[in-house]
Amino acid sequence: GEDDAQEERRLRIALVEMREHETRRHEEEVDLDRDTEVGGRLAADRIQGHRAVSYDMFSESPVENFATTMTTHHRSNKPVSELADAEGYYRPRVGDLLKERYITINIAGQGVFSTVVRAKSTSDNSEVAIKIIRNNEVMQKAAQKEILILKTLKERDPDDKKHCVRLLDNFMHCGHTCLVFESLQMNLREVLRKYGVGRGISMQGVRLYARQLLFALHLMAKCNLVHADLKPDNILINAEKTRVKVCDFGSASFAEADCDITPYLVSRFYRAPEIILGLPYDRAIDMWSLGCCLYELYTGKVAFPGRTNNEMLRFFQEMRGAVPSRMVRRAQFRSLHFTDDCKFRQAEYNNVNRTEITKIVTFTNKPKVELKDLILRAAETDEQKTAVLLADLLDKMFTLEPVKRVTVSEALQHPFFTTR
Repeated sequence: GEDDAQEERRLRIALVEMREHETRRHEEEVDLDRDTEVGGRLAADRIQGHRAVSYDMFSESPVENFATTMTTHHRSNKPVSELADAEGYYRPRVGDLLKERYITINIAGQGVFSTVVRAKSTSDNSEVAIKIIRNNEVMQKAAQKEILILKTLKERDPDDKKHCVRLLDNFMHCGHTCLVFESLQMNLREVLRKYGVGRGISMQGVRLYARQLLFALHLMAKCNLVHADLKPDNILINAEKTRVKVCDFGSASFAEADCDITPYLVSRFYRAPEIILGLPYDRAIDMWSLGCCLYELYTGKVAFPGRTNNEMLRFFQEMRGAVPSRMVRRAQFRSLHFTDDCKFRQAEYNNVNRTEITKIVTFTNKPKVELKDLILRAAETDEQKTAVLLADLLDKMFTLEPVKRVTVSEALQHPFFTTR
């Protein structure tokens, strides 16, 4: 009923704000000397790389790579209270036996909401990834919703062709909800770090992954889902680097549910303008995020590396021109970023007396930075023609007004995919 819907909205906003708080905490640990290139893009890339260490859902273990063959299996006979730390994270040990079926082989990483371990299934010796949710009420409720979403996706894609991660099993272990997934070794953040630092990956790779990710968005549309946290960290890749899958549906929701107006939905660099402005949103936010991912995959740089929502809006307008006044006028958070006559209030930090000052800036419809130039600058000579097509596709994904943004079916028909 209505109470459940209200409760669900409160839950989502709480989760989103926790994630934003954690992200800011990690960024503050990094030295932000951002006076290089347009909008300090390089420094932002460094932040992004740093943040990934704690945020990779299925990362190579930042803890230690343990031997994959264990001689002893621990059945947890400790009191439940000792199996979690003060913040409710499960403390995994190599050799832990979960559900009498999965043996922990290493600790893959820890995010805001969970600890992830790799494990071997005793039934067929296959490797799986197990996401062990923090033991707190908000997160346990969110996990139940994520399980429902993952089961819905699986039902609509029985042949596993649509590039969304597969939930294989779920169970409770010592008070923690556990989600068992197929094990994929890397995510696209790690691919960028390993192969494309500052220069991105090949056009062939971008086109292959872009198409697969659009298939994933198409499946989500069929299920009436908004992912609401699409970013390279949440896109897993197989060992052969030929197949990607979207993961982490912890922020996802069914589109018919009232969308919660919160300025912190979606990780900041991938956040669409309508979220920051406080406008109703729909699946178009995922298309914006996908555009950010493809830009980053090809150029090796973050498209909009804002430290705050206000700085994000500045970068949008530098690359896309002024936010249309009809959007500004309807925006719930208008007064934070715009004057009554729709001029941009640019927040700037004065390092000398450590105060924030506001500068009124008028953007025109003509961008200061041309998207096409940024893409062509990253292109190899033999990729120039395709780079023009990629720039055109991104231009349509980065349409400021969500109703005019390219849809999944339109994107799949784009010459970037159909021209050889």
